[in-house]
Amino acid sequence: MKKIMTGLALAASLSSAAWAQEAPMTITRGTIGSVTGQMLEAKARNGQTVPVALTDKTRVLVAENASITDVKPNSYVGIAAAPQPDGTLKALEVTIFDERLRGSGDGHYGWDLPGGGTTMTNGAVGSVQTTSGRTMVIDYKGGSKTVVVPDDVPVVTIKPADSTVLKPGARVVVFSPKGAASVTADALVAGANGTVPPM
Repeated sequence: MKKIMTGLALAASLSSAAWAQEAPMTITRGTIGSVTGQMLEAKARNGQTVPVALTDKTRVLVAENASITDVKPNSYVGIAAAPQPDGTLKALEVTIFDERLRGSGDGHYGWDLPGGGTTMTNGAVGSVQTTSGRTMVIDYKGGSKTVVVPDDVPVVTIKPADSTVLKPGARVVVFSPKGAASVTADALVAGANGTVPPM
């Protein structure tokens, strides 16, 4: 397999591609069935097998399980959430970005988790209040959102990785250009040691 983009070059490009609301993406979630050369087969949640092409520009990340206590003021996070009647957001999952990925997908925009109306907010944690669960203020360029984070939401960390994390049985989230006839991964997140990337 050709070398797949990692490290600081990955971090720089992520901020303008994967998770960036300016670039419409298709998100494929599933389990890796096989990896052969520059092709990966993922079994999607609907049972369909999806061929995924990898290129030397594909950005590979690895997700590992974490705890909500790992989120600190100024942590850079991505939080998928559902809107609440009082104008706050209720977190459905929390992703803690490795420092090399700070700035990835900065902002607040629509997301496609089941149930409809979900959003993604990527930004720096401005404050954390602990009562029943946690309330966080997430600051991003041009605004901020208040997010209520229940204690039982899934939390992962993600960091740059290489193709060795693409193993049969690993859960994966693939980001590819919207509207393309086939799936070519701009970026993908693979779960390590049974981790399910919740985004």
